[in-house]
Amino acid sequence: MPSIRKTKTASGATAVQVVRYRNRKVVVLKHIGSTRMKEEIEALVQSADAWIRQNVGQSSFFAEQSSRVLPLAHCTFEGVRHEVAYRTLTTIAARCGFDAMNDPLTIDLAIIRVFEPCSKRRSRILLERFFGIRYAERTLYRALRTIERHKAEAECLAVACARREFSFDCSLILYDVTTLYFESFREDEGEGALRKTGFSKDQKPQQPQVVVGLLVTSQGFPLGYALFKGNTFEGHTMLPVIEEFCATHHVQTCTVVADAAMLSFENIEELRKKNLSYIVGARTANLSPKLIEQVSKALNQRDGATIRLPTKHGELLCSFSQKRFRKDKNDMEKQVTRAQKLVSSREPGRRAKFVSTKGTSYVLNASLIAKAEKLLGIKGYVTNIPQAIMSDAEIIAHYRSLWHVEQAFRMAKSDLDVRPIFHHTEEAIRAHLLICFLALAMSQYMEIKSGLSLRKIVDLLRNAGEARVINTSSGEEFIIPAAIPEETKNLLKQLGVSY
Repeated sequence: MPSIRKTKTASGATAVQVVRYRNRKVVVLKHIGSTRMKEEIEALVQSADAWIRQNVGQSSFFAEQSSRVLPLAHCTFEGVRHEVAYRTLTTIAARCGFDAMNDPLTIDLAIIRVFEPCSKRRSRILLERFFGIRYAERTLYRALRTIERHKAEAECLAVACARREFSFDCSLILYDVTTLYFESFREDEGEGALRKTGFSKDQKPQQPQVVVGLLVTSQGFPLGYALFKGNTFEGHTMLPVIEEFCATHHVQTCTVVADAAMLSFENIEELRKKNLSYIVGARTANLSPKLIEQVSKALNQRDGATIRLPTKHGELLCSFSQKRFRKDKNDMEKQVTRAQKLVSSREPGRRAKFVSTKGTSYVLNASLIAKAEKLLGIKGYVTNIPQAIMSDAEIIAHYRSLWHVEQAFRMAKSDLDVRPIFHHTEEAIRAHLLICFLALAMSQYMEIKSGLSLRKIVDLLRNAGEARVINTSSGEEFIIPAAIPEETKNLLKQLGVSY
C-alpha cells in the first residue's frame, strides 16, 4: 500500500515522496518535490495524495477537508478557459428553445460561432481550448451531412421564442434578401446546383454565390430563412418564403414589410389573394412624369408632408423629408459634376448618371436632371392598408423598421463571418446556414435583452475567463476562476444568467 513520506535532503530541504515498503525497504514510486517552506510542503503532500488517487485508486480513510494549496514551482499555465461564457451562451440557447433539438454538437458549433467565428475544423479546436469540450474530427464532418434536418424545428423554436420572450404575434413580419459568396471562382454545373454566379450584393460578381431570404420580427429577431440558387432574382424569393411561413405557423393574416426590389404586379396580386397586407418600398424614379409632377406639387417640399395616390399595385404613399432632401441634393450635385466632367473630357467607354450618348459624343441629359430635382427628398411606399386602418406615419415607421433586417445581415456577415463560404457540397452549405441562423438568433436575443452590441457582449464575457493550471507533480488540472468585472456582472443580470 503506497504512502506519503517526508524526508530531509542533503541541502536541508524537505522532500515529499510517494513510497511503498517492501521487505522493510523503501521503494520510491514518485518523487513529488522538495521545499523549505511549510506552506509548500503542505501543497506537495496534497499533490502526492492526488497522485495516489489517480494512479493507484486509493484514497485516505480519514480524508481531510482542507483548502487545496498549489505548489507554484510545480505548476504550468495551460491557457484560459471561458466557462462563464459557455454557461451564458448555453443558457441563451436554451432560452431560444434550441436545447429541444437534442443535438449538442450543432448547438456547440453555433456557440463557438458567436464567441469566435471560424472554420468548422478550427471550431472543434476552439471548443476544446476555450470550453474543454472535445469532438472527434470524424464526428464533426459526419454531422455536417445531417445537421440541416433540424431546420424546420429550429425555425419553429425561434418563432416560439419570439412569441414567449418578445410578444411577437405574427401581425408584422419583415423580409429582405442578401447574397453570400464562396471562396471559389467556379460555379457548380447542373440546373439544380446552388452555387451560381449572379447579382452580388457583396460586389463579388466573379464568384459563385447563394441567395438567402430572411424573416425577422420588428425588433430584428430571426424567424426563418430560405436558401436559393445564386442566380435567383430576389423578387422571386419573397412569395415562397411568406407562403411557407404562413402555412407552417397557421397565420391567417399579417402585414409583410419588404424593400422595393420585391415590388412586382405578380407578388402584389398573390399577397392580396392570400389576404396578406403589405408595405413595400416604391421606386419613385420609375413613376410617370405626370405622377411625379403631381406628387412634387402636393408635397411642395414641406417637411413631413405626405400624399396617397391609387395605383395598380395599391396605394402609393409619398412623403417628404428635409433631411433626406439635403442628402439627395448633395448626392445629385456630385453626380452632375461627374457627368459634366465626362462630357467635357469625352472619354470613350465611360458611363455616368445624367449622361446620354448622341452619336459618338456625350451630352447632359437635362430632362433626367429635371426629373431627379423634383424627386429630391421624396420617399415612396406601396401598401394595400387603408388610411382608416393605418395612418401614413405608422406605415412609414413600419417600413423604416426594415433596418433591423439589414442589421441582422450585417451582424451575420461581420460578427458571425457567415461568408465567404468554403463548403462545396449542398449538405455542408445548408448545415453552415443553419448553424449561422442559430448563432444569429442567440446573438439578437442577447442584443435585444441587454441593449449592447454583440461585439461588446463577447468582450465582456471574455473578461470573465478562468486560468487553466496543471500540477506537473500529480498531473491534476485546476480551473482558477477570475474575479468577474462589475460590467460583466451587469450583463449577466440583464440576460438572467446566474454567476
